[in-house]
Amino acid sequence: MRDSVSESMAEEEAEINLTPMLDVVFIMLIFFIVTAVFVKEPGILVERPEAVTAEIPEGGSIFIAVSGNNEYWIDQRNVDLAGLKPIVERMHRETPEGGVVIQADNEAQNEYVIAAMDLAKEVGIEEVTLAAVVP
Repeated sequence: MRDSVSESMAEEEAEINLTPMLDVVFIMLIFFIVTAVFVKEPGILVERPEAVTAEIPEGGSIFIAVSGNNEYWIDQRNVDLAGLKPIVERMHRETPEGGVVIQADNEAQNEYVIAAMDLAKEVGIEEVTLAAVVP
């Protein structure tokens, strides 16, 4: 009888409690999800022009693409200039410290690119940059 009691106590002592480790893993997972920066791509691939003096912007979080057909793309959607403004306003409210990066295709006309730049300034975004490729 005594042997069976000591055997059951030995089995209980040999078990490893994983609950604290799982708690730490879930807390770390929540931390990384909350602190992650989500970049919203415009939804189209454009042929950007080359620039020798291109710099990487620090706070670009709103990406607007102007295609070769002079179409605006933002947040995976094709929109016109009138539909672009409310989306940029909403995204600027979500991340007010971020700027706008305009990815214009080589074939895009200047007036469409400038209209997107003006729209960003009208919304109140100070940092507006053009995306380029470093050769």
